[in-house]
Amino acid sequence: MTHNPPNTFNNMFIIAVFELRKFFFNTRGIIALIAFALVWGVLLIYPIQGASAMLMQPNIKDLIDGLFGVNTLNVLFEWPVAEMAVFWCFALYLFPMFSILIAADQFSSDKTRGTLRFFSIRTSRDSLLFGRFLGQILIQGLLILLTIIATIALALYRDSQLFLQAISSGALVGLNLLIVILPFTALMTLLSLYARTARQAMVLATILWTLVSLAILLLSHQSSLLAELQWLLPGAQLSNMINTNGLNSLAFAHIPLLQTVAALLLGRVYIQRSQL
Repeated sequence: MTHNPPNTFNNMFIIAVFELRKFFFNTRGIIALIAFALVWGVLLIYPIQGASAMLMQPNIKDLIDGLFGVNTLNVLFEWPVAEMAVFWCFALYLFPMFSILIAADQFSSDKTRGTLRFFSIRTSRDSLLFGRFLGQILIQGLLILLTIIATIALALYRDSQLFLQAISSGALVGLNLLIVILPFTALMTLLSLYARTARQAMVLATILWTLVSLAILLLSHQSSLLAELQWLLPGAQLSNMINTNGLNSLAFAHIPLLQTVAALLLGRVYIQRSQL
């Protein structure tokens, strides 16, 4: 079989769709989906609905300014849809965590069973790498879409006149979240190539984040220039994104995009040179 570029791209999309179907029809995927539904069901019914009602109270802004500092979370009160503002605060941190969980087994199990070598005979290694990465993004993109639809429904239940604002806010939130999860998924792609199991990949991710965060913290005390190394770590921009709204959130998009490219390039080098 000749691995020319058209075949590579075609196989990549076939693998991505297969990953999407596999997630929703195998036991591990179904368990992850149930856990995801339970977590977000509870969040939507209680914190998001309750907190969005609180944001509409006139005295809450003064209370939040007193707790977190003036203008720390002031932009949250400028969102046209309160439910989407609270959803944004939860989703910005929960989706990256969920990304680490579901993207940890992209290659590790197949590598341990020896089936990864069989797949590499049937298609190019580039197709495998980028196809599985794309498949994980499709899975998470669908989950993001479902939670945003649920949040929009929650807002419309409170006020049906919020339809256009809810749709526009939801679209921008979805785009931002999709960009945010890219480097987390890409890093798990790289780690799953090295790890023997999904659990080991998650442990490696935890160790990596902890050690790099500590190293950056120590180095930042030595030099302000070294403090800029924080942008190498996926999620470094999240604390800055919390207090943003609309198109302003996209001002940080270049950070996760560059991190994603770097992680995928490292993954490509590894998979091309490894024995599988």
